[in-house]
Parts: sequence; C-alpha cells; structure tokens
Amino acid sequence: MVIRMRSTKSHTGNRRAHHRLSKPAISKDSDGNVHLRHRVSPTSGKYKGRQVIDVQKKVLKRESKRNSQSK
Repeated sequence: MVIRMRSTKSHTGNRRAHHRLSKPAISKDSDGNVHLRHRVSPTSGKYKGRQVIDVQKKVLKRESKRNSQSK
C-alpha cells in the first residue's frame, strides 16, 4: 500500500504543536504550603482553610504498621 499524499515535516510539526504538556496548576494555602489545586495539602491536611485530614495521626499509624511488619 502506498501513501497517497506525503505529509511534510512542517505539516506534521504544525499538527503536533498542541501535543505539549501543560504545567500543573499549583496553589499556595494560607500557611504557605504548595499543593495541587482542588486537592488537600499533603503537608498540612487542609483544604479551603479547613482541617480535613489529621496528617500526624496518619504518619504515626504508618510508622506503627512498619514496626509491626519488621518484627
């Protein structure tokens, strides 16, 4: 099978001009922590100024799980 009309490099480049990656939308909360938009801050556990997740409790639970597995 033969290609009927060959696409030039410039035509291919023009078509692929919109294929670039966009930068992630990053926000700062009131404490100055950086996080992705519309998501809970992983360092503070806050979303829209409210405390949603207790991060320290989560860390302690993870550590206790690791300690119990290593024994």
